[in-house]
Amino acid sequence: MQANTVSIDPTGSPASIRFAPRFNVAVSFIDRHLEEGRARNIAIRTVHGDVTYGQLAEQVNRCGNALRSMGVGTGHRMLMIVKDCPEFFSLFWGAIKAGIVPVPVNTLLRATDYQYMIDDSECALVAYSAEYAPTVEAALAGAERTPQSVCVAGEDTPFAALMRSASAALEPAPASAEDACFWLYSSGSTGRPKGAVHRQRDMVVTCVRYAQGVLGMTEQDVCFSAAKLFFAYGLGNAMTFPLWCGATAILSDQRPSPDMTFALIDRFRPTLYFGVPTLYAAQLLALEQEKEHARAFPSLRACVSAGEALPAEVFRGWKERTGLTILDGIGSTELLHIFISNRLDDYQPGASGRPVPGYEARIVDESGNPVTAGEMGRLLIRGQSGAVYYWNNPEKTAQTMRGDWINTGDTYVQDEAGYFTYCGRADDMLKVSGQWVSPAEVEGILFEHPAVLEAAVVGWEDANRLLKPKAFVVLKAGQTASAELAQELRLFVKDRTLPHKYPRWVEFVSELPKTATGKIQRYKLRTPE
Repeated sequence: MQANTVSIDPTGSPASIRFAPRFNVAVSFIDRHLEEGRARNIAIRTVHGDVTYGQLAEQVNRCGNALRSMGVGTGHRMLMIVKDCPEFFSLFWGAIKAGIVPVPVNTLLRATDYQYMIDDSECALVAYSAEYAPTVEAALAGAERTPQSVCVAGEDTPFAALMRSASAALEPAPASAEDACFWLYSSGSTGRPKGAVHRQRDMVVTCVRYAQGVLGMTEQDVCFSAAKLFFAYGLGNAMTFPLWCGATAILSDQRPSPDMTFALIDRFRPTLYFGVPTLYAAQLLALEQEKEHARAFPSLRACVSAGEALPAEVFRGWKERTGLTILDGIGSTELLHIFISNRLDDYQPGASGRPVPGYEARIVDESGNPVTAGEMGRLLIRGQSGAVYYWNNPEKTAQTMRGDWINTGDTYVQDEAGYFTYCGRADDMLKVSGQWVSPAEVEGILFEHPAVLEAAVVGWEDANRLLKPKAFVVLKAGQTASAELAQELRLFVKDRTLPHKYPRWVEFVSELPKTATGKIQRYKLRTPE
């Protein structure tokens, strides 16, 4: 095989994607399109203008050279606190092509969080968008390490000038498919985030297996992801998938909302839309309030959801309102993108679907033995996109990376037809009256009530210090919290499931604590600050 080539066996076996011994993945995602005649094709669209594949390739090279001129060397980490914009692409791929390890992180964090990541990653450079300067500066002031820092957005910044003076040619740094390429910090749904170290090959695997294998993505597609670039789901949706396929990515630095997403869909007419369950629920509520103005999305051929389990009611409501199918799936930072998914011709509302071709799934009990169909257990996944370890955290690495298998930390059940259904995080599961209770199941029932917008269920001790379910509920606009409604919700669940599963307490809240990826942080509800 020639350098930087990829060989794909169409059988879809787990090890059927092979890489040349010399492989820098930036060549496959950026340079390849020039060789294949896409230099004038649009790679990125924003409200500020378009970027072609040719322009992107030049900016990637200039950025890589600029980083090298700053003394950032091979294997050094670059922390990226960068909004969704073309500069994100240039930094990420320029770093990889130059042999530097980009580490995109959540742009919504506090200074103390960045301070932790600066010290933990031992980064040589912090690159940030101007909007985050005060928070970044506070983090740098409090960090034990003193890396370089640079503002990367705007035409008038020193880094922009450095890029303009840098060469537009960049020889890719020597690498192999197994070498460390980039990191992603976990979203911290259960505590301190962990730096998952991904290889050069991992992004290719998710593109081949999910973007092409499940979504059938081609260069004619236009991708719009409300989920942001800084975490695994958004990184695939809005950058690696379209770049691999030669398609177009729509980027927005605005916070996701129904109005924002509807406006951009109307303006840019994407063919694929990627959201999270919380946003789909809010969009559906907005659509229901537009009763006199039916809204259609004629450009869309499919919608995708991940981050949390998509309630069956949202799936059905969306399909009824828009005629579109939401393909729910489960992915993780450790496996980089979705590994179990529904498909346009094979879906089950309320389920995550079946394994994506090229991935293997196994549900095991507490002893690590496979469970029978219909029995809950821990979900293990094997596939070529798995992170190799957590940086600086051998204990968590040993718990999660078990040989070729990744312990997802999720509890699942598989039915006789082969569909996998999410039951909750393993540490969120409740044992009530000696029987397991899935928070996701109870939340799904609560969501069916017409007054409920969102719900989260956790374990709560009663007067006898016995664990029972407690529900935290966000009501739809126009609904009023009351003791009568709380009792109605308790009975609503009790009438639809086994008696031990219904919430003994219902507390109404204005919002639920979530990570930036939309995952509910149930541990914060169990131990409120």
